[in-house]
Amino acid sequence: MPLEMRDRCERCEGTLLPQDSSARICSYECTFCAACGDAMQSTCPNCGGELVARPRRAPAPAAP
Repeated sequence: MPLEMRDRCERCEGTLLPQDSSARICSYECTFCAACGDAMQSTCPNCGGELVARPRRAPAPAAP
C-alpha cells in the first residue's frame, strides 16, 4: 500500500508540499513541512513518533 502523499503541512497548514519537497512524515503518515518538523524536534505531536524525511517519488515518465 503506497504512502498517502499529503500536500499540506498539518501544523502550519499554509505550506504546500509538492511530492518533491522536503517534508517530514511519521509512521501514521502525519505530514509536516521541514521547518515545522525541525521546530517540533522531529517528534510527531499526534502520535509521539519520530518524524523522518518523506521519501520522494520519481517523476512520471514523459509521454512519447
